[in-house]
Amino acid sequence: MPEQVRTAVVTGAGRGIGESISRRLAADGFSVIATDVDEATAAATGEAIGGVGRRLDVKDPDDVAAFAADVERCDVLVNNAGVWRFTPLLGTSPDDFRHVMETNVLGTLLCTQALAPIMARGGGGSIVNLTSLTARAITPFVGVYSASKAAIIALTIQTALELASDGIRANAVGPGFIPTPGTLDTYGADEETQRARGKIVPLGRYGTSAEVADAVAWFASHESRYVTGQVLFVDGGVSEATVPFLFQAQSR
Repeated sequence: MPEQVRTAVVTGAGRGIGESISRRLAADGFSVIATDVDEATAAATGEAIGGVGRRLDVKDPDDVAAFAADVERCDVLVNNAGVWRFTPLLGTSPDDFRHVMETNVLGTLLCTQALAPIMARGGGGSIVNLTSLTARAITPFVGVYSASKAAIIALTIQTALELASDGIRANAVGPGFIPTPGTLDTYGADEETQRARGKIVPLGRYGTSAEVADAVAWFASHESRYVTGQVLFVDGGVSEATVPFLFQAQSR
């Protein structure tokens, strides 16, 4: 019998890092189901990679359950969908809290709960959750975004421990300074600005969504078969750069 094509589900795949992950996994031979709360962008990604695009609101239990009911096979789940509302902590409203936590944390949990049993029935697989540099290097004035990404790390480790007996691995990838269509206000709308600002990174530049996708692809591959419960920061060394940053600040 011919070997079955491996299937990967990617959330938040309509643009940016999620789109790059979908493209990379498709290039690696996966049949990719690209999901996004924006149906049009999910469809566009699915069509571009020769996969399937589906609308999915990861924070809606009924929507996730209905989606999972149509998934016959899942070898890799990439929980990438994420949102932010940058506010001072004391000005963060309950609505801000719910919006960020429900999408980033509850969404990761719901998709894991719905798709892990499918993965287990197929003999196991890999779950890759997207956290952030801000989970390790807490950033002021980002509301509860840092807290949500730190929660994802804890959730990743718990998932790894609880699902290991089902042959399921769980790891996390933490992007650093990665310009995407949704972060141009932060990193600069043009390449010249991004190059200038990126010089503060130990490796001397901002990263790319494709480089984040490379890390996700490794966790999705057979090469990482004995790795679970780990967090890999794809940040050009920023998370370890406290002293160099202090020296830069002193020189100004």
